[in-house]
Amino acid sequence: MLKSVLNTALLAAGLVTASSTLSIAADAKGDWVRPNGASKIRISSCGNSLCGKLIWLREPRNDTQNPDTSKRDRSLVGVQIVQSMKPTSQENQWKGKVYNAEDGKTYTGFIKLTSANKLKLEGCVMGGLICKGETWTRAN
Repeated sequence: MLKSVLNTALLAAGLVTASSTLSIAADAKGDWVRPNGASKIRISSCGNSLCGKLIWLREPRNDTQNPDTSKRDRSLVGVQIVQSMKPTSQENQWKGKVYNAEDGKTYTGFIKLTSANKLKLEGCVMGGLICKGETWTRAN
């Protein structure tokens, strides 16, 4: 009987530890660095979605490609590039919009937490048939 109680307690402790680890791994909020190290993006809650703003650029510049000409003189730092990301049916994945400052276009976007410190971002066209992405690393 004592052995059964101990086994149950150990199993419960293991499940609590595993669920704690999963909830930590599933948190995409935080600061992320692009692979080339040229910028940092902060992912945070915006209502019941996730959003991401540029918080640092190695070489500061303006939003010169923005289709709204009134925004072309603004700094890219502070611009929301990950917009209204809502959970999908896939675990640790969100879907919304991604603004690409390189061409001034907004794409259907996905972010997926592939590990506690890796976040894959994709921008897609043609209903998701063609996607291009990169994997960001969590900033320290």
